[in-house]
Amino acid sequence: MSLNLKHIKKKKATNYFLSSLIIISAVLLLRPLAATENYHVVSFILLFIVSILATFMGTGPVLMASTLSAILWNYFFIPPNFTFHIDKTEDILIFGLFFIIALVNGVLTTQVRNQEKLVRDREQRTNALFQLTKELSKASGIEEVLKVAVGEIRSHFQTDSFFILQDGENVLNNTGRLQRGKKLTPSEYNVAEWVFKNMEKAGAFTKNQPAVDTTFYPLPGAKVSPGVVAVKLKEQFKGDQLSYWDTFLAQISNALEREFLGEMAQRVRFLDESDRLYKTLFNSISHELRIPVATIMGASDSILNSTNPVNTQSALCNEIFTASLRLNRLIENLLNISRLESGHISARLDWYDINDLINKVADDLIDELKPFTLVIDVQEEMPLVKIDFGLMEQVLYNLLINSTQYAPPTSKIMLSLGYANETMIIKVADKGPGFPEKEIRHAFKKFFRVDGNKTGGLGLGLSIAKGFVEAHGGTISVENLKQGGTLFSILIPTEIPDIKNIQEPDYE
Repeated sequence: MSLNLKHIKKKKATNYFLSSLIIISAVLLLRPLAATENYHVVSFILLFIVSILATFMGTGPVLMASTLSAILWNYFFIPPNFTFHIDKTEDILIFGLFFIIALVNGVLTTQVRNQEKLVRDREQRTNALFQLTKELSKASGIEEVLKVAVGEIRSHFQTDSFFILQDGENVLNNTGRLQRGKKLTPSEYNVAEWVFKNMEKAGAFTKNQPAVDTTFYPLPGAKVSPGVVAVKLKEQFKGDQLSYWDTFLAQISNALEREFLGEMAQRVRFLDESDRLYKTLFNSISHELRIPVATIMGASDSILNSTNPVNTQSALCNEIFTASLRLNRLIENLLNISRLESGHISARLDWYDINDLINKVADDLIDELKPFTLVIDVQEEMPLVKIDFGLMEQVLYNLLINSTQYAPPTSKIMLSLGYANETMIIKVADKGPGFPEKEIRHAFKKFFRVDGNKTGGLGLGLSIAKGFVEAHGGTISVENLKQGGTLFSILIPTEIPDIKNIQEPDYE
């Protein structure tokens, strides 16, 4: 026998004792009226007491109180006293009416009270379901839904719950999604798996596999079943409580299904995006590799299989070297974007002269910049700036390479550098066609290339530049110039140098 049943039986016995004690006490207090003509008043007082008892006791104690009050009224108050004999016909009629009224009044009052309690319980359960639905609707993600579900079940059913969800392939996990440290025993997992497959409850207090001490309930869904829930009950749910539990569980199951389908949709979108990026990357790399590889192979074959003059061989070697630089640039971009994606980029800041940075980048791009006029404008008395030399070198390199690919030959490429309000300002402008207004917001996205352009590259240069600038805590933006061309603006915070604490930078 459960502790709950023992408590109920003890409470019932207490109610019987209290009802008897109250009636006997009332009769003893009213005993002085027995020798008067007002003994009929005692019946009204006893009826009132029975009505009071009916408001907070069950039917059994009220029936006993009604019967006991009628018997005691007859014995102590109806002449002749201390007998159950009644002389007057009117007293017999009054006694019968008293007995019937006491019983009917007690029973009806008890039923009204029970009905009121039932309505109140239903109102509380309706409110609990409303609060559950409200909390579940605000929950975002499976973990939050499970937190709400576990808390509400503990609050309204006084038991802990354990949710076991499937993995998306209709295979039930052995551990909980929220309580990852808890695992099912082999026997419990077999029961949970049976419940998941058959969509029927099993375990304790059920006809299916009742040997385990845990009850497993399925989590039904309209399109997919999220899994099962396990609870340890002291007694079986019955009647209204069972309907309440089923409705409670249905709300939780619907919320879990919603989040579960959302996760599956997100996973599908991620796979589609990954597949799209893979195809884009594969096609771009295939195209970009084909040109320099073909150049290297062709030039190498010409050198190996012919007796060309020294000048021709030198030109062929130069082509090989140029193609190698293009391959190296491609590999560097792929490595840099990989470092950015993995979060392994961190700026190693030190004090540098910005002119050293400009000269280094200009020397590296001397061949690419030959068809153009590079105009460099550095602010007078430009202070030393605290930057990562290697990262900023790559930023300027990518921006200038981008300008050489889009600007017309013989045009000017402007590079200006300044300092204001503890911020280094870099601007790169060209006379190219600029970005289409609808696509300019995508300029720094990976693999983005303007539709219809015939320039090479993977569309990674600007994305890498943005990542390296942000590693400095700075920002980069792009805009189309009114007179034609594109302007890139970089703002990087850098404090005013303290000459005493500046060490000579290490360029290695």
